[in-house]
Amino acid sequence: MSTSHWKGRNVLVTGANGFLGSWVSKRLAEEGANVICFIRDALPRSFFNSSGTVDRVVVAHGCLEDYLSMERVFNEFEVDFCFHLGAQAIVGTAERFPLSTYESNIRGTWNVLEAVRRDNRVKGLVIASSDKVYGTKEVLPYTEKDNLSGVSPYDVSKVCVDLLAQSYFHTYGIPLGIARSGNFYGPGDLNFSRIVPGTIRSLVSDQDPVIRSDGTYLRDYFYVEDAAQAFLALGEKLANDSIKGQAFNFGTETPTPVLDIVNQLIELSGKKHLKPVVLNQAAHEIKEQYLSCRKARELLGWRHTTDLKSGLAKSYSWYEEFFSLESG
Repeated sequence: MSTSHWKGRNVLVTGANGFLGSWVSKRLAEEGANVICFIRDALPRSFFNSSGTVDRVVVAHGCLEDYLSMERVFNEFEVDFCFHLGAQAIVGTAERFPLSTYESNIRGTWNVLEAVRRDNRVKGLVIASSDKVYGTKEVLPYTEKDNLSGVSPYDVSKVCVDLLAQSYFHTYGIPLGIARSGNFYGPGDLNFSRIVPGTIRSLVSDQDPVIRSDGTYLRDYFYVEDAAQAFLALGEKLANDSIKGQAFNFGTETPTPVLDIVNQLIELSGKKHLKPVVLNQAAHEIKEQYLSCRKARELLGWRHTTDLKSGLAKSYSWYEEFFSLESG
């Protein structure tokens, strides 16, 4: 992967201090881009701050739901590429307050698309969709040809994101790519309702980790640095007309039960006396999900490089240090 592709480009990242956004912003800054980070809330504990990325970028505050704020950033910073990663990303939060999720995820996306449509400087846009758009399927893995069938609030919000992007490409020719990814994990994720950071926090505190589901739910756990690389790879390839307007699955193609993740983390911690507490309370969640990434391999030359064992080990050591600094 050439490091020169992003050098000197004005690249906007929405949701830049979120989990994935922090890593994408860090990579872009390291590759010499002029990174404009569009964020709503200041998050002092975020990886965006702790990694030092905040000191290497321009920070613009605003809400995705406010079109004029979005247009101002594109215009005043002369943006020529955008990674739209800003979203309400937690399934449980979406279920409790669907309206705010729809506002940020759906309205926020059409505001970005409309700003790009009206600004002919922008040469490319990568939009974060999700594997959740596929809904429940009899046949796995999901491929990009599968129908979008999400039904719960978060899943539906991402279906709308995906369809809006396709609409703006087919109607207006906006040079965009759509990324449908598995479950991100890794250093910097402070959403402790998610299984990896939540489990590690319990283990570091010497408490039994809690599993909301019955432990058998299958997911594609995707290390965040690999995810950032995938998004940048798609962004680079948008220079090719044949790639524009297409959706790509990104993940590891290795579905893993939740209980396996928790047991691997217990082993990493060395705290064999701790045992998973299985609540079996997960409602409205898809039982089995994983992706075929064949299209990304063949058209983008991309594949993940971090296996689950080493990704969890890197994660555990990062959180150990994070919590020791918090308590110290």
